[in-house]
Amino acid sequence: MSSTIPGPDGQPRCRWCNSAPEFFDYHDREWGYPVGDDRRLFEKLCLESFQSGLSWRTILAKRENFRAAFDGFDWTRIAAYDAADVARLLDDAGIIRHRGKIEAVINNARRMGDLLAEHGSLAAYVWSYEPKPEDLPEPQTASIIPASTAMSKDLKKRGWKFVGPTTVFAFMQAMGLVNDHARGCVMRDKAADLRAGFTPPK
Repeated sequence: MSSTIPGPDGQPRCRWCNSAPEFFDYHDREWGYPVGDDRRLFEKLCLESFQSGLSWRTILAKRENFRAAFDGFDWTRIAAYDAADVARLLDDAGIIRHRGKIEAVINNARRMGDLLAEHGSLAAYVWSYEPKPEDLPEPQTASIIPASTAMSKDLKKRGWKFVGPTTVFAFMQAMGLVNDHARGCVMRDKAADLRAGFTPPK
């Protein structure tokens, strides 16, 4: 089976885009392009944790609702959430009302302070786990890579929750640490070019 399918313009895209019409836009505009902004990185880690056991289509459809409910994923504000905020979020039909995942976001926001004190930024921390291209398998053939397992273990040691290896790998794919666009996908070279012009924070 081919790893690509024709997109709306007839050009090849990663096969997973065929799962939902809105995936083509997400794939073309966001997925796999390097991100160095702490707020976007924190948001994505949170959204990937909400995806656990669900489909990305569900999360993507609710993304704006999540942003509104969690103060734009401003971790300084989320870290101050209390029981009333948890109750508010559990009553919000626009997001995934899972107490464990909601409390994990609040917990992880509170853990950001120590991480930032040590690394300067979430971006510097995240990009320190970027794997070398020669250490990667063929695109879209592996669900876990050593770098994602290593980041997952370290985050858990720091007290973060809902950051298992699969969640972290999906995060790395989306945020451009891994160019997992299928070979032949029209966006693979674009992702590579953007990475070549991107300087990871240190």
